[in-house]
Amino acid sequence: MTHNIFQIITIISAILMTVMILLQTRGASLGAGFGGSGELFTARRGVEKSMHQFTIILAVIFVGSLVLSIVGA
Repeated sequence: MTHNIFQIITIISAILMTVMILLQTRGASLGAGFGGSGELFTARRGVEKSMHQFTIILAVIFVGSLVLSIVGA
């Protein structure tokens, strides 16, 4: 039972984390994704900072659910 709960949490956190990472993409071209853009990196503020922090929280939840799933197996 608990194994299924950890699998569900892992899947949901992976999907949400993927969406959050895609929303944070800087630049519109393919080269920008590989660091080819000439943008200056500045401090994150406002919504961008909140999205970044939420992505980190989702990553921790994702890794934690994977570890707990393996340990509980």
